[in-house]
Amino acid sequence: MNTALYETYVQILREELVPAMGCTEPIAVAYAGALARKTLGKLPERIELTVSGNIIKNVKSVIVPHTGGRKGLPVAVAAGVRIGDADAQLEVLANVTEEQLALLDGYLSAAEITVSKSPLHCPFDIQVRVFAGGETAFVQIISSHTNVVRIEKNGEALLSKPFSEEAAQPPESRRSLTVEGIIAFADEVDLDDVRAPIARQIEYNTAIAEAGLTGNYGAAIGKILLDSYGDSVQNRAKAWAAAGSDARMNGCEKPVVINSGSGNQGMTASLPVIVYARELKASEEQLYRALVVSNLVTIHLKTGIGSLSAYCGATSAGAGAGAGICYLYGGRYDEISHTVVNALAINSGMLCDGAKASCAAKIASAVEAGLLGMQMYRHDSQFYGGDGIVVKGVENTIRAVSSIARDGMRETDNEIIRLMIGEETVK
Repeated sequence: MNTALYETYVQILREELVPAMGCTEPIAVAYAGALARKTLGKLPERIELTVSGNIIKNVKSVIVPHTGGRKGLPVAVAAGVRIGDADAQLEVLANVTEEQLALLDGYLSAAEITVSKSPLHCPFDIQVRVFAGGETAFVQIISSHTNVVRIEKNGEALLSKPFSEEAAQPPESRRSLTVEGIIAFADEVDLDDVRAPIARQIEYNTAIAEAGLTGNYGAAIGKILLDSYGDSVQNRAKAWAAAGSDARMNGCEKPVVINSGSGNQGMTASLPVIVYARELKASEEQLYRALVVSNLVTIHLKTGIGSLSAYCGATSAGAGAGAGICYLYGGRYDEISHTVVNALAINSGMLCDGAKASCAAKIASAVEAGLLGMQMYRHDSQFYGGDGIVVKGVENTIRAVSSIARDGMRETDNEIIRLMIGEETVK
């Protein structure tokens, strides 16, 4: 692998595998709110929040972390404004105290907060405008969770970056990803170049999975899987990933390391690989290299889809996990390519209807598809080009699925949003 491509892959992992506290969409809203308040320089009396339908969908039913179990867009933006730390970005609410929650309740009662749907076509758009004492401030985040494109104070632009009103195009660096390149990189990477993000992913995501298995969160999918289907490594891989989501979607105040802007995808791509590595008594080096595969394959699959769509991102991460586990078993390009294609053929089309408790069950399904995709090829079975959405060649199949998820499911996404939020939800 040439030096430039090697450095690109290292940088992708460093950019993507970052910590976040709670579901990333309400956290992004809170971050925008905190940044707007910081720009204004005083506590706002009024907040106007404008967000895309996908943001409404992903905030509607999930608990905003460090808010005592509260849900919804007004809570997310108010928490960022009143008690958030703008400098912490996706950990904007990480250090909220019990004393501050009382301030949040008072602020929610006193402040005027309106929510409206963005007219832009971009599925990821957050705009916060705040008012106090005749002064105003404005913040816009578009395309991804920390991509601040505009900051204003009293109508004067303090930051202005060009952006498209359509869905964002992936960075050029992400387009360099291929399954063949990912495996070559995993084989040769100096682990010191990726140790920090991978080690943090193992630590954080394992901790929140343990919390999901020992605590009482959401629909308790992780616990139910273990209680119902036993202690096989296959079942534990699904259960641990699901348990992380049980906790994360339902108020657990532990951070996760995300992938493609999503904590659920970060946990799905990592926890099954960690479980299998323990079962196989893999070395630390083997685990790290397998996690490089699972994470980069997940990012590769998500690149052509975009950050938010009607296509459940756990499907991509489940295929990534299958690829990482296949790598642990000694699989390389041929075996991993077929694992990915098989997994995509099995589970593509699973809908994203927002962040909530049922995400844990979808994660379990996605991990199962990844594992079945691997086992199919180990048993000399595979899906072939022409079988439905499968196209000959792994990269061609990835492009086909991306097109379906990004373009073909656009109206599906609109219908999901209409069914979930109704016209009365926002002004």
